[in-house]
Amino acid sequence: MKETLKIGTVGEESFVVEEAHLTNFSQPGMPEVLSTPHLIWFLEHAARNALLPILGPGESCVGTAVNVQHLAATPPGAKVSCRARVYSVDGKQFSFHLEAFDEHELIAKGTHKRRVIEVSRLAKKVEAKKAGA
Repeated sequence: MKETLKIGTVGEESFVVEEAHLTNFSQPGMPEVLSTPHLIWFLEHAARNALLPILGPGESCVGTAVNVQHLAATPPGAKVSCRARVYSVDGKQFSFHLEAFDEHELIAKGTHKRRVIEVSRLAKKVEAKKAGA
């Protein structure tokens, strides 16, 4: 890491809800809406965006915990803004408060932890698992 993040640092990610982001419960009358897994993906990327400026060569970051309440449905075509604000720093682990809004309201809130890692070290561990070691 080049430096550490300060408490209060914010990362953001925005997107427009597309067909690929929808969930369909195959129930008559149930509208297609933004799925929770896709929403969490974008919230994680908001946190990742906060960390990108401090990553050194050969480093990346991975999620280690996520706790999200999906509070409101969002239809296709809606714009969603995700925000992740650092509230705790413990060495290479960073904790974030998460929020997501569509054009009308708060649609999600929660917490998330990310850890800065060495890409080569992770790659070795993954290769060992693939090899059955």
